[in-house]
Amino acid sequence: MAATSLPTLTTKDLTTDQDVRWCPGCGDYSILAQMKKALATPSVPKEKLVFVSGIGCSSRFPYYMNTYGFHTIHGRAPSFATGLRLANPDLQVWMVTGDGDGLSIGGNHLMHVLRRNVDIKILLFNNEIYGLTKGQYSPTSRMGTKTKTSPTGSMETPARPLTIALAAEASFVARTIDVDVQHLTATLQKAAAHKGTAFVEIYQNCKIFNDGVFEYATDKSVKADNLLYLEHGKPLIFGKNRDKGIRLNGLKPEVVTVGKDCGPDDLLIHDETLEDQTVATMYSRMVGPEFPEVLGVYRNVRRPCYEELLEKAITADVAKKGAGTVADLFKAEDIWTVE
Repeated sequence: MAATSLPTLTTKDLTTDQDVRWCPGCGDYSILAQMKKALATPSVPKEKLVFVSGIGCSSRFPYYMNTYGFHTIHGRAPSFATGLRLANPDLQVWMVTGDGDGLSIGGNHLMHVLRRNVDIKILLFNNEIYGLTKGQYSPTSRMGTKTKTSPTGSMETPARPLTIALAAEASFVARTIDVDVQHLTATLQKAAAHKGTAFVEIYQNCKIFNDGVFEYATDKSVKADNLLYLEHGKPLIFGKNRDKGIRLNGLKPEVVTVGKDCGPDDLLIHDETLEDQTVATMYSRMVGPEFPEVLGVYRNVRRPCYEELLEKAITADVAKKGAGTVADLFKAEDIWTVE
């Protein structure tokens, strides 16, 4: 009998009849479009795709994908996504969050889903502002950012999403940007293919409350000197003339001019498969104007998924003790008699 191939999805198959309610010019439109492109493959039927979100502008995402979806509560999307994945491992689970939802009220939940390595794909839209609640500063807002809740400028050190993800031992960590459609699509496809927690930070412009915060990374006249795109197995080179690079000076990175300060062989070579996340963490802390900001896959390693370990433990216990019943749980030894 010949194998039956799955039909190839189109972006139309993944489009709902809902009116998209983001502000004109919002970067979320681009992310939505590239997400549909990334999933338009024959590998996963839409009946096995699900999007889970918390609260925020980004969290309207499930309404606009013609898949299963859950719009949950503030900061708790990781808990819902984890339960869903454990209950039905056949699903490909995507979680959409923002810098406020994911790193403020949801920071604790996010950290634990990352360290557990549940097979969930997490997209963190980072616009460095609270958009849905009308322009308060967020955990990623830069120092000096003036908003309704920081009228004299934020005095707090901004959280670095990728640094946090790496510290929590996320097995796949990447960064991309809303307007770079080819890079965004390719990054989403790589995240989809990863076995384990995939964490993708997406620089996303908020047209209303933080417009232009990433202009240095989107303006065609300057972005080549401000961004470095990682390529596995290749040296860290950037610049309009592709003549700038990153090398290590002891334990510190430094920007050099290739052909003047050093040769190509002296540059740092990117290896996304390194178990040790020290170099990847260094990338996550490189910011302008001293350094280019780094886009691409920082880390891509294979570790056992939480659901794999859980299933193994359950199978071993059933083999040892039998399937058991709910009544057995109530009669277990860890009970007390209250008089």
